[in-house]
Amino acid sequence: MYPQYTPPPAALSTPAGLSALMLQQLLVFLTPFLLVLDDVLDTRLVRTVPRLIVAILRFRDRPNALLLSELGAFILSPAQAPAGTKRLSNLLRSPNWQVSVVERFLWQRADTHLATLEAQAAPALVLWDGSHLEKPESRQAAGLCPVRSSKAARLRRHHPGFSAPPQPGPPIVVPGLHWLGILLAGPSGPPTVAALRWWTTRGEQATSLRTVEEELLRECVQRWGRRVVQVYDRGFAGQPGLEVQRDLNTRFIGRWPKRYLLADPTGQQRPTWQWTRGKRVWDSRAYWDVRQRRWIRVGVGAREVRHPVYPDWPLWLVLARRQGCKEPWYLLTNEPCPDAASAWAVVEAYVRRWQIEQTWRYCKSGLGFESPRLWSWERRLKLLALASLAYAFLLSLLEERWAEVRQALLRQWCHRTGSRSRTTAAPLYRLRAAISALWAEERPPPLEWERPAARAAPWCEVLSGGRSQLLLVLHPNPG
Repeated sequence: MYPQYTPPPAALSTPAGLSALMLQQLLVFLTPFLLVLDDVLDTRLVRTVPRLIVAILRFRDRPNALLLSELGAFILSPAQAPAGTKRLSNLLRSPNWQVSVVERFLWQRADTHLATLEAQAAPALVLWDGSHLEKPESRQAAGLCPVRSSKAARLRRHHPGFSAPPQPGPPIVVPGLHWLGILLAGPSGPPTVAALRWWTTRGEQATSLRTVEEELLRECVQRWGRRVVQVYDRGFAGQPGLEVQRDLNTRFIGRWPKRYLLADPTGQQRPTWQWTRGKRVWDSRAYWDVRQRRWIRVGVGAREVRHPVYPDWPLWLVLARRQGCKEPWYLLTNEPCPDAASAWAVVEAYVRRWQIEQTWRYCKSGLGFESPRLWSWERRLKLLALASLAYAFLLSLLEERWAEVRQALLRQWCHRTGSRSRTTAAPLYRLRAAISALWAEERPPPLEWERPAARAAPWCEVLSGGRSQLLLVLHPNPG
């Protein structure tokens, strides 16, 4: 589906070759999306999209907002900042394309990833989680609604010797947007962004979390059915969520709150924690804890349970006791777990859910997702959707086929001596910093759109789609 490109060895040895190679890969990554836009937009606006992604990768982070006037200067040049800003504004306010175009592109990439996992006979996991974007200084922007401030909660934590213990009280609420996302992942390797959706509880676009969850889940089931396993955190637990899972006949694994009631096959009801109290684990293994950076012992066990509302639906409660942790994990699933091997498979699937937690962290701190400065709801969603393509592109560079390119980038353009930096399995921060430093030293060559019938320059790929055949050319001469 996507054109493959094998970099020549000479491209990794010079800054100019490596810079052009990175831009070429970005174009190949964006091509299905650009071909759709080319059917409905002017060529200059289509050309703005990869330039916008380059600008976000080079300059945007938490303190540097997604400000159109700054991005306009990076798209063209500082001397042409007004023209670049106008072109970017025309792209965002054009009625000829909607956010759904980006969503379809991400779903198609996830389809390709799923086909790869099935070819490798690897289990496919759909990782779910929710977050929010905080806009504490905003009041008038369209679609803002109350969200709990996680930053304020962090600042209220007790720091002995620096602050008094926090007083009990309601959480601090600020203006913002709700955010729901799903990733498609295998048992190892980088995940793929399947969907990112922003929603609000106020204004003309008001909706609810359950509505957005059900829409995404129905789309997921329509595409993949029972070929994947849905993996949730405790925020999705409860009878309404189980009802949707049961109606759609999905396979799921979810963390279950310890005080929620569950029943045994005879109908006796107890809080979740009482069903495993005093029970010995079936098996234990040593696992490397990434957060604590030490080896810990983990034991697992399972038992068959029922939900009080659905006594005829067999479920399994998997217990994972972790050394040094106060509370174990209680994982509820409809996957049969009669032995230790199947219980370990459930625990390892839930462990992979940490990948989407890293998505929130990186998008907010690394790409400035909390700082889009637009009044209109639709234009803000379009800018966030285009910024999400930058994150999806970085994830694509973590694939095994780009190992040699990553090594060249990190060694030459983001050298680090600390062992933690050198041994990180998915160095997104270093990788993005290396690309930014490379493009600062060797500015990306200008992108031109031509329509000849044959290739006419190095660094090009002929791609077909839409109503015409396009030739993407990276001119090696910036002049």
